[in-house]
Amino acid sequence: MTAVEQRFREFKMPDVGEGLTEAEILKWFVAPGDTVTDGQVVCEVETAKAAVELPIPFDGVVHELRFDEGTTVDVGTAIISVDTDPGAGEAAPQAVPAAGEAVAEAPAAAPESEEKEGRQANLVGYGAAPASTKRRPRKPLPSAQRSAPAPSAAAPAPQAPAPAPAPARPEAAPELNGSGRSARPLAKPPVRKLAKDLGIDLETVTPSGADGIITREDVHAAAEAVQAARETPVAAPATAPQGRERRVPVKGVRKATAQAMVNSAFTAPHVTEFVTVDVTRTMKLVSELKQDPELAGLRVNPLLLVAKALLVAIRRNPDINATWDEGNQEIVYKDYVNLGIAAATPRGLIVPNIKDADAKTLPELASALGELVGTAREGRTSPAEMSGGTITITNVGVFGIDAGTPIINPGESAILAFGAVKLQPWVHKGEVKPRQVTTLALSFDHRLVDGELGSKVLADVAAVLERPKRLITWA
Repeated sequence: MTAVEQRFREFKMPDVGEGLTEAEILKWFVAPGDTVTDGQVVCEVETAKAAVELPIPFDGVVHELRFDEGTTVDVGTAIISVDTDPGAGEAAPQAVPAAGEAVAEAPAAAPESEEKEGRQANLVGYGAAPASTKRRPRKPLPSAQRSAPAPSAAAPAPQAPAPAPAPARPEAAPELNGSGRSARPLAKPPVRKLAKDLGIDLETVTPSGADGIITREDVHAAAEAVQAARETPVAAPATAPQGRERRVPVKGVRKATAQAMVNSAFTAPHVTEFVTVDVTRTMKLVSELKQDPELAGLRVNPLLLVAKALLVAIRRNPDINATWDEGNQEIVYKDYVNLGIAAATPRGLIVPNIKDADAKTLPELASALGELVGTAREGRTSPAEMSGGTITITNVGVFGIDAGTPIINPGESAILAFGAVKLQPWVHKGEVKPRQVTTLALSFDHRLVDGELGSKVLADVAAVLERPKRLITWA
């Protein structure tokens, strides 16, 4: 590491989740010239899972912010440089090219008019590009710069221009395909994965990046073109509406959620079962627990008892708490329950989970549930809090909805939807009476959960909510 590199330190976009490839810079908390210290938060970024604050790992003065707010940056790319020795005087930091950029090399003593030899970018994990003896064509200089500068004592005298290089030999050129492009499209690994996910052949994509590198935007443009070609043309209105539509880019949490739901819906065969249950006794117990000194200050509501009822049902039917491992062709049964709670936030739907929820007492579960919901509403849920879930509850009742067919959270085998609790006529002890009634819906992955197991779990949840004393007798 050179002295300049030691002085001007770069902080690169870290992988703050599990294998994430990019993050969007939401907000900078510092500007060039600001003094920063080790551990100080310098920006907030949004990954595919959550918004996260990034601390700088060294002291110094901010020299440069490499990207503007709203820019999506690949993991491993430098986003800020810091002068760690600002008292040393002026010094020009050496620019470090981002991943995939071409690097121009030239002898230190060569005059400015000498042509620099270019080379293709060497992408990580893809080896060197095919060698070529052809030099990069010179860019014409503006007329104001065509005259040679006056010689100085430090600069060598101008020399006669060198003869034009001989044309490159045909056999030295890289192998071309039928379209005249390089036989192997150049793209970074995340871009190749994106193309694979979208079903796009990189051979058909026109690159826009330096040295013919295919970018994410190129892949998205190709995917949009394919989709447009598939759709039946619809006559457009004579005049487009003005100010009556809004377009918001799909990115961050919402983009990841959309992709996860599509993958889940078309990978796991969903089965959904419903049951309507009288929860009058549960609602009465909720009112009593709110007055219990042991639960003072904690979040006590019907969702708490639904969560406890589901945990009891899982204890009685542990095979529901599993996941399908497609790669190894195995069913992974889990002896712990990380209970996910679907939460709607301004950035989209997220599913943080309560670790080892099955081992918690009712007060501990109430405390964890309150912290989870509060953190989600503030937009401060960390990626760790959203990873490792085993089964999920979605509370659609808070929106006044009776029931639904929820989509399973990826990596899990089931999800329970809790509908609105409403006063309805119900046959109770042989008479029609007004009772508190709700509908529960359980979606499960039919590859590993058959109808019998799914029905038993749903029936047990309903039984506990109908007679909550089973929380004691079945525990």
